[in-house]
Amino acid sequence: MFVKKEIVEQLRKQYPAGTRVELVRMDDEQAPPIGTRGTVLGVDDAGSIMVSWDNGSSLSVVYGEDLCRKIN
Repeated sequence: MFVKKEIVEQLRKQYPAGTRVELVRMDDEQAPPIGTRGTVLGVDDAGSIMVSWDNGSSLSVVYGEDLCRKIN
């Protein structure tokens, strides 16, 4: 899936490295449980949010498929 450069840049502004997030939805057998929290490492060129999950997982949140939300 190709993501427009403008969307990737918007995601990078919305989810800078260090942002805390909570998993809302992820369609992957290896996904951490819904509600797992983690720290954003960055956003790749495909628009995936790279997260270091608190449970040790490192699966990315895929743009258009998965969902996370920012937390304080």
